[in-house]
Parts: sequence; C-alpha cells; structure tokens
Amino acid sequence: MKHLIELVNDLNQLQVGLKSLHDPIDTTTPQGRLVFNLFASFAEFEREVIRERTQAGLAGARARGRKGGKPKGLSLKAESLACAAETLYKEGQLTVHQMIRQLGIAKATFYNYLRHRQVSISTYNVSKKPPKMR
Repeated sequence: MKHLIELVNDLNQLQVGLKSLHDPIDTTTPQGRLVFNLFASFAEFEREVIRERTQAGLAGARARGRKGGKPKGLSLKAESLACAAETLYKEGQLTVHQMIRQLGIAKATFYNYLRHRQVSISTYNVSKKPPKMR
C-alpha cells in the first residue's frame, strides 16, 4: 500500500492522474483523491487487524502447547528418494542431469537430499560423470 501511495504521489508530481476503470477513483479530482486515500486507509487498517489476529492466534496456539512450522526431516517418500539419489550418485554411472530426470526432482532438491544423507558432494561439471566414491 505504501508503494502504491508513493507511486500515485510521484505521478501527481508529474501531472499524471490515476483513473480506475472499476472503482470511483480518479486522482485528477478532489473527490477521487479522497476516495483513493480512504481506500488506502481501509486497506492499511485491514492489514493491521489481520496481523493482530494472526499474532493472537499464534500466541494462543503456543500457550496450548502447539508448535507451528514444517516438521523436521523428510517424509517417507522423500526419504526413499534421498536414498535413491545417494545410491545413484555413489554409483557414478549417470550425470547429475540424468539422475534428477530419472528421480523426477529438481537439481536443488537432489543436492538437498545428498546433504541430508551426509554424502560428500564433489564439485564437477554437471555434464560429466561424478567421481567414483570409494
């Protein structure tokens, strides 16, 4: 909202008005500027009320012993993919691109899985085969 207000003020300094096609906003008129500022104030108020309610809800949940956030670790499916990623990587038969295509995961996810499995990751060109692990 702050950015929008600054943008409208910058446009006004350049003698450019803002006219909404769907709302009664026309910053070239005093009434339009009033409506724009009212809408901006209401939006800011609503954002603050939502923030207060969210904070109160989180505090209440913490007081009841609930913990928020994503659970630590990997799901069973992700754990099996991580194990497969480790096996493929240590075999050294495929390029990283081939491995991620075969597993159906992103390259970043592939490396996250390897780190999760505490696999030593060597730096090499993605198009080349990984070094043999001993």
